[in-house]
Amino acid sequence: MPPSPAGWDARLHLEFERVDQRTVLATRTHVGPLRVQKALYPEGPEVCQAIIVHPPGGIVGGDTLAIDIGAGAGALAQITTPGAAKWYRSSGARATSRTTLRVSPGAFLEWLPQEVILFDGARASIALRIELQPGARCFGWEVTCLGRTASSERLTHGSLRQSLELHRDGAPLFCERAVIEGGSRALQSGAILGDAPVFGTMVAAGATVTNELLAECRAVLCDDGDGAITRLPDVLVGRYRGDSASAARTYFANLWRLLRPHLAGRDAVTPRIFST
Repeated sequence: MPPSPAGWDARLHLEFERVDQRTVLATRTHVGPLRVQKALYPEGPEVCQAIIVHPPGGIVGGDTLAIDIGAGAGALAQITTPGAAKWYRSSGARATSRTTLRVSPGAFLEWLPQEVILFDGARASIALRIELQPGARCFGWEVTCLGRTASSERLTHGSLRQSLELHRDGAPLFCERAVIEGGSRALQSGAILGDAPVFGTMVAAGATVTNELLAECRAVLCDDGDGAITRLPDVLVGRYRGDSASAARTYFANLWRLLRPHLAGRDAVTPRIFST
């Protein structure tokens, strides 16, 4: 389907189900340039991995992306992406991405995308909503770069509206919203980003975080930048602020390795796509 003058309308719907001791990708539908090529089983049949591909390679003003993923009762599913999501400069139209993750009782869903890169002048709205039923578990992160940091670019123009919401049985557990204007003096404030171009948030829900586990998580250090851990009722929140998307992903991945055995009863197996 070619893009309309207003931009791409891209949608992806996935449903994972537990069949005996195997998790299967039971439903896979898409409209426009969002798709999953095949279900993967790098850990064996219990955990189904899907890599979401966006063939155009970038998001422009007017594009709308909608991702809806469900994990049925007892399913173990892991979602990744093959590379950074690039949001290009816009002459005025805003681009939008909405991701909804629905997790049923006894299911565990991992959301492990690579970073979002906002080119200078991008106008983006990005929303992630996680809906947990009783007994559901999840782990996820979002990493955002304000500008192409490898070339020392910053977000001097454009804007970002971003939200991350986590709900259990309809009740909010965690909600974070950000409105960032490119080049604003607020970005230099130590109370916000302290002039750091990269920030990220991690959430883990569904396992009891003991004082010992909390201490282990707080002992994880960042290679570059600052990391912090907050324990809230039924959710552990990690944050990163610094200059490096790679450092942010490494920090969150190290936390994931600590937390996954408590959330899923399984050791962490690094997705092969992270090494390509």
